[in-house]
Amino acid sequence: MTIEPERLSRVQLRQRQEERLQTLLQEISPANRFWSKKYDEAGIDPGSIGTLDDFRQLPLTTKKELVDDQLEHPPYGSNLTYELSGYSRLHQTSGTTGQPMRWLDTPVSWSWLMSCWAQIFRMTGLQPEDRVAFPFSFGPFLGFWAAFDGANRLGNLCLAGGGMSSEARLKMISDNRATFLCCTPTYALRLVEVADQEGIDLASGSMRGLVVAGEPGGSIPATRKRIEEGWGARVFDHWGMTEIGAMAVECVENPGGLHILETEAIAEIVEPGTGNSVEPGQEGELIITNLGRLGSPLIRYRTGDLVRADVNACPCGRELLRLDGGILSRADDMITIRGNNVFPSSIEAVLREFDEIAEYRITVETRRAMQHLKFEVEPAAEVEASGNVDQLLQRIAQTVKDRLNFHAEILAVPAGSLPRFDLKGRRFFRDSP
Repeated sequence: MTIEPERLSRVQLRQRQEERLQTLLQEISPANRFWSKKYDEAGIDPGSIGTLDDFRQLPLTTKKELVDDQLEHPPYGSNLTYELSGYSRLHQTSGTTGQPMRWLDTPVSWSWLMSCWAQIFRMTGLQPEDRVAFPFSFGPFLGFWAAFDGANRLGNLCLAGGGMSSEARLKMISDNRATFLCCTPTYALRLVEVADQEGIDLASGSMRGLVVAGEPGGSIPATRKRIEEGWGARVFDHWGMTEIGAMAVECVENPGGLHILETEAIAEIVEPGTGNSVEPGQEGELIITNLGRLGSPLIRYRTGDLVRADVNACPCGRELLRLDGGILSRADDMITIRGNNVFPSSIEAVLREFDEIAEYRITVETRRAMQHLKFEVEPAAEVEASGNVDQLLQRIAQTVKDRLNFHAEILAVPAGSLPRFDLKGRRFFRDSP
């Protein structure tokens, strides 16, 4: 009987990783100009890397290197192992943290991505009879196409919701009795809001699982609680990036964390400042090497995501690295308010506890050389109707002070004045000084 890859032991995982690492390094050297130049400049012979211990000699790779490379070698950069005619798919990052990057895949690399999704869907408990809805427009983002194709190759009925209103998507989900949904946490909440406006009881519907990604909300307890209550279904957090692929998911047996697909990647957790490994259970930056995307791989890539390894065995029995609490925050999102280090995910964790908040926006301003936070809060319609807006703002202010140790400016804005999002929500802004 064949063992599913995600069920391998630690010894078997290490052997698989080392074998595939050697294959990767042999494939890219010297064909891939990006990696050949990087390792030549570092004075490293990729052929000398045989084990995971040797692997630590390789330098880390940053997003800035990739962006600069694509600017220098437009439009796709030099991280291409094969001739351009060998690539069949183009995807692009959202550009929410800077210059968007284009990423190419060969048919073989795409099949590898499908194998990642097969493991992800197995860990969420997807069954052959499940019907999977994808309520988003199919733009250049990798996750949309990969998740859809992954479920389709497993034989599941897949419902594409591109070019539809939220009301039409809800009808599609209801008419087809969809049982799984793939979207961002923001849009899962948006559909709950629209359903309430339309008098639709989602919690009594057919949905039993939501795979959410693109934002940290899936691992924020207050956010996932609102989604699960609104849909009457289990949330499964998922993590990946256009440039590295689908790399992590929450298992059925242990909510509140992410298993990294170490079958398809090498994962490290390091100190953001030094690049040195942290002790198990300590917070650090997640470093990823994907092992199956030979046409455009990433080796020791700094994701910018802060995580913490769970030192306890997972009840699901898988020995894959598990991130306690999922993606905790992004290193480059941290702000300092009155001496307190604060992340947007920490603020969301507080605000999502208030069911009376329909939507919000946070702006970081510089006042008298100090950073200042302004919260714009859109109260739910029933709160406005009851005349209790001032009391809500006072409760929010006190909770922020108690939980995050600073005072924030909190303002109410009219109903419907803040934007709604079909994809990633953009609620955090920085004003120039």
